[in-house]
Amino acid sequence: MPTNILMPALSPTMEKGNLAKWLKKEGDTIKSGDIIAEIETDKATMEVEAVDEGILAKIVIAEGTADVAVNEIIGVIAAEGEDAKSISAPAKGDAPKADAPKVETAPAAKPAEISQPAMTAEAGLNTGGKPAPTGDRPFASPLARRLAKDAGLDLTRVQGSGPHGRIVERDVEAAKSGGAAKAAPAATPASAPVKPASAPLAAGQSDEAIKKLFAPGSYEEVAHDGMRKTIARRLTESKQTIPHFYLTVDCELDALLKLRAELNAAAPEKDGKPAYKLSVNDLVIKALALSLQAVPEANVSWTENTMLKHKHADVGVAVSIPGGLITPVIRDACHKTLSQISNEMKDLAARAKNRKLKPEEYQGGTTAVSNLGMFGVKDFAAIVNPPHATILAVGAGEQRAIVKGGQLAVATVMSVTLSTDHRAVDGALGAELMQAFKGFIEKPMAMLV
Repeated sequence: MPTNILMPALSPTMEKGNLAKWLKKEGDTIKSGDIIAEIETDKATMEVEAVDEGILAKIVIAEGTADVAVNEIIGVIAAEGEDAKSISAPAKGDAPKADAPKVETAPAAKPAEISQPAMTAEAGLNTGGKPAPTGDRPFASPLARRLAKDAGLDLTRVQGSGPHGRIVERDVEAAKSGGAAKAAPAATPASAPVKPASAPLAAGQSDEAIKKLFAPGSYEEVAHDGMRKTIARRLTESKQTIPHFYLTVDCELDALLKLRAELNAAAPEKDGKPAYKLSVNDLVIKALALSLQAVPEANVSWTENTMLKHKHADVGVAVSIPGGLITPVIRDACHKTLSQISNEMKDLAARAKNRKLKPEEYQGGTTAVSNLGMFGVKDFAAIVNPPHATILAVGAGEQRAIVKGGQLAVATVMSVTLSTDHRAVDGALGAELMQAFKGFIEKPMAMLV
């Protein structure tokens, strides 16, 4: 019998994606392992691999289509012996067969287990920090919606326990067993319409009101893409729901710059070029990772009911890409050599700019580094990116006049600012972390032992 190809979930929180390109056409033979399509999310472009064999009988969703829902039928494969031409495209909205998800993507955890905010362009925030529903659509995971529909439950009456009030699987199961949610009434009386609160407008003004402030023809309108919408939503959510606390220290770089030059000069040749070339940022990543190992109480993530104390320091690094930024993660950076960190960072940054990162390469992490020193920025404060509890903003290294032993001297100094989620990292704890970081930067040989 024919097999439906469904829009895959490329990450645990994905709800929609763009079908960028079909790599097979109708009538082509499909073998297990063939790459059949490319899917775009707000952060990356990923390939869809077939695990069934047959003939691509129908392309249901054309390439270039945006906002295709996860599990929507995008194509149909005819099995061996079936007449591909006789197979008609399923009607939009047809329920897929139980065995229909026949594509391989990165493994996804259940939505109920994900503590990281959903990376979809959902509505803005209300005053309680929970994303406001769009129309009559409650803030719920796809699995929760399906279970509620099967059980005849009204999701608007279910209290969510997931991140930022998201309704997840366990909430639906609790409602089913406890009767906390009832089936929705057939209709709302016309005399008493009930509408969900809409998300607040940016700066309290609508698009049209803002446009009226400028002369017609004096500007060009550029529509927000998925990445820009996600960045806007997540940063707004972070600043509105996370109590930020900031700590700034100055670090002398002369010893670090000397060690970096010596290590780069000693790099062995590989394929006719140095095996590595360390940057200051590579040493910053290592220093922050070791600092979190030295101050493990700061290597945490906040959840509403528990504190997650991480065993490894996974450092995200902000990378600027066309249209926005992404934060690939150096996993277990505390135990990697400087050359490993350097080469891995170069590979991740290159693939990030081409939107070729896998979700597991940019999701999660326990902290992050944002470095604007190469642009001459002296100091700045970054915004915490949950589930991280900290982020380090790195400024430019510059020669400054300092006082040593009562005498005026010149040193290369770098200002760094730690932003913390004050619910998880208090002032004294953050100061202890910064003290450890400053120690590794100013005595960098400690990073080699």
